[in-house]
Amino acid sequence: MKNWKKVFEAPILHRAEIVKAVLEDHDMFPVIIDKKDSSYLFGHYEVMVEADHVLRAIKIIEDDIRFE
Repeated sequence: MKNWKKVFEAPILHRAEIVKAVLEDHDMFPVIIDKKDSSYLFGHYEVMVEADHVLRAIKIIEDDIRFE
């Protein structure tokens, strides 16, 4: 995961899963990293993509995904 970068962070898993699915629809291969502490229930989930796809992924997230 040395050449992977974080493009999205969320406190709840389903938002990270939605972002991952949208990026997969755009021919990327994102992964979700669980940074949530299981004992105390704080932390977040990170969506990571390869460094070559960071700008494209951020643009897609900003333009296509809304959580309201």
